[in-house]
Amino acid sequence: MARRTIGIALNGVTGRMGYRQHLVRSLLAIRDQGGLPLRDGTRLWPEPVLVGRSETKLREIADRHGLTDWTTDLTAALARPEVEVYFDSQVTAQREKALRAAIDAGKHIYTEKPIAEDLATAVDLARLADAAGIKHGVVQDKLFLPGLRKLARLVEGGFFGRILSVRGEFGYWVFEGDWQAAQRPSWNYRAADGGGITVDMFPHWHYVLEQIFGSVKAVTAHVTTHIDRRWDEAGEGYDATADDAAYGIFEIEGGIVAQINSSWAVRVYRDELVEFQVDGTEGSAVAGLRECRVQHRATTPKPVWNPDLPATEDFRAQWQVVPDNEEFDNGFKAQWELFLRHVAEGAPYTWDLWAGARGVQLAELGLKSAREGRRIEIPEL
Repeated sequence: MARRTIGIALNGVTGRMGYRQHLVRSLLAIRDQGGLPLRDGTRLWPEPVLVGRSETKLREIADRHGLTDWTTDLTAALARPEVEVYFDSQVTAQREKALRAAIDAGKHIYTEKPIAEDLATAVDLARLADAAGIKHGVVQDKLFLPGLRKLARLVEGGFFGRILSVRGEFGYWVFEGDWQAAQRPSWNYRAADGGGITVDMFPHWHYVLEQIFGSVKAVTAHVTTHIDRRWDEAGEGYDATADDAAYGIFEIEGGIVAQINSSWAVRVYRDELVEFQVDGTEGSAVAGLRECRVQHRATTPKPVWNPDLPATEDFRAQWQVVPDNEEFDNGFKAQWELFLRHVAEGAPYTWDLWAGARGVQLAELGLKSAREGRRIEIPEL
């Protein structure tokens, strides 16, 4: 079977997400399966070029996986004709400059989010990419999680009837770093370095809400910094200046109201690290990363409020598990395959830089809502 090689410059591969999800569990996994089959019978073979600032880390990763192509010179990597795709998983503050360089070099763009630190920059990047005639995509991994794919299937099948509301809970306790090491990088908690849970998570919630339920029309948000003192990777204390919790109300077309709490200062008392409850006139569902449970109108019990007696009903047992009905691959890998098919054979692809810009817009307006203490309508881009 014929094989076609496609060079991919991976910038930020020394970071946790860039390494684990995008290199190992996506591109190397595609290679392990013999490449990506295309419609003409050929196999697309991703050839990673590892890009970063640390020669030592890049060399270690390359040696670990039998790779030989790595560089600390992004300009040189982008000048190579065999490199057709540029991927970015750097910290947000470094992303704009690199994306502009890749667009100028005529490379197709695939990037983590948020795509920029502000809406004006995000829109400018999308316009530049369109003008350059390149293909562009933004990682929207949560759409490919088994739990949310089952939820989307329920929506598409009309299970809910008229959808009334969505309630989301996301987050976990991120240790401060003094008596136990933090499980997230310290830059996430410094505003000057692009940190903040609103700019991190609101773009996620935007594409989840937009793609599954409908366009987001307005936002009301409250953001705060619950933990204002943390310790970095070297054990040095620092002031946490970025928000570590965001509480948002999102109004969706059709009258749907979504409430999503995001926090790095919450202890988990739920089945999964993120859960969405969707209530409709005909039924309800609770979806997490992997599982999804439903309760239909016909099987809904009739609770009676009586605070003087202990609860005797096992409410969780009254819900039915939604079967997989298909095999779910790693979500990052699944989206990589879609984007690579988009580049190689023009397959349809909707999660572009404009979708990324709408996510940045929601985060920006969410922060504005919090500052001004008011509801803000979201204009179309």
